[in-house]
Amino acid sequence: MLSFYSASSSAVNSRRAMAECLEVALESTGSTDCDVLVFHTTVGHQFAELLAEAKRLAPSATVLGCTCHGVVGREGANESMKGLAVMAIKGPRSEWAVAHVDNIRGNSSLQQAVALGQELKRQSPNLNMVCLLASGIDIAADRAVEGLESVLGSDVRIFGGTSSDNMRAIRTFQFYNDQILERGALALGFADPTLDIQMGVHHGSVPVGTPFTVTRATGNQVFELDGKPAWHVLMDQLGKPRDSHPGPMIPIAGLGVEIPAELQADNDNPHILRVIVKTEPDGSFYIPVDIQAGTKVWLMERDEKLIFDGLERMMQRLQSKLVGQELVAVFHTDCAARGRAMFARILKEEIVGRMQQPLCGDKAVPWLGMYGFGEFTQLAGRNFFHNYTTSIYCLTRRSAG
Repeated sequence: MLSFYSASSSAVNSRRAMAECLEVALESTGSTDCDVLVFHTTVGHQFAELLAEAKRLAPSATVLGCTCHGVVGREGANESMKGLAVMAIKGPRSEWAVAHVDNIRGNSSLQQAVALGQELKRQSPNLNMVCLLASGIDIAADRAVEGLESVLGSDVRIFGGTSSDNMRAIRTFQFYNDQILERGALALGFADPTLDIQMGVHHGSVPVGTPFTVTRATGNQVFELDGKPAWHVLMDQLGKPRDSHPGPMIPIAGLGVEIPAELQADNDNPHILRVIVKTEPDGSFYIPVDIQAGTKVWLMERDEKLIFDGLERMMQRLQSKLVGQELVAVFHTDCAARGRAMFARILKEEIVGRMQQPLCGDKAVPWLGMYGFGEFTQLAGRNFFHNYTTSIYCLTRRSAG
């Protein structure tokens, strides 16, 4: 049976931050060692120092991690340049599996995910859920889901997210033991038969204006909207220079795509969102899923009332799923554009409190979250990839009796 422990730190010194997290998280066990260590870090830390300190204090641990715009622990949100949060796991080797690949890109996402799934299955054939952390720049995340499902089955529950930087959309990093990757994918599979997972997902955006039509696309690269260079069309619509870098445009240039009617109720919205984090000089851009010519896309606008009202509805649905179960750990992937907007800054404390208080109350439930570029979260029982959402993954055990 797996046990979970978490902590976060805002210490400026990277070694001290990792040490503080492990000491606090694992204090009750009498040792800083563990079997698996998952961590999220903002981009100001010295990554090699984080990994070296993790190895020193947890020599038995397989280490997985990625960069993000901010971390969320049981202590709350931290968007400083040196935020760190960890989830330490202890338990039998038969109940978990890990795999990693490097150089995952749009055109290789399917094959690389198949390799991940094969390695996970080799280690543990009884996996029923997978935490997937991957590069956030030009992955085709839907193909990655397809690849894992082709090996592990469509009933495996996939959760996690894609890594980010400080909202510049230039370089994101993933970590596997002592390796620092730039376009990697990491998978942590769970085979603890006592564990279950309940997920919640919600975004808070609405379409504005009339839709554009994708007139030329290959895979996850969009070349033209309405017959013109795709990025130029969006920047003209937004009144921005055509050579704008996508990073600063993330809060305002999200695209909405209609989803099938049978999924809209669970999504609390007729659209699923797509983020743009990479462009080319020819005016094309990449979204994190494959897209077909003829697809209509809308510019989307964040709606603060919808964010908070929808979050409350999501939490109510999620709490109803937890009746009769013990909450043992929470993983969490979120969008940095969600929260209360004040003084040109998005404030996270309230929205995090509205998640943690209903689920945890006064209990110190292990919690590991990040602000990433995208979220792997089930929708209506299917594995999906989302953008601009709050996505919560509650690991539970059925209560005795």
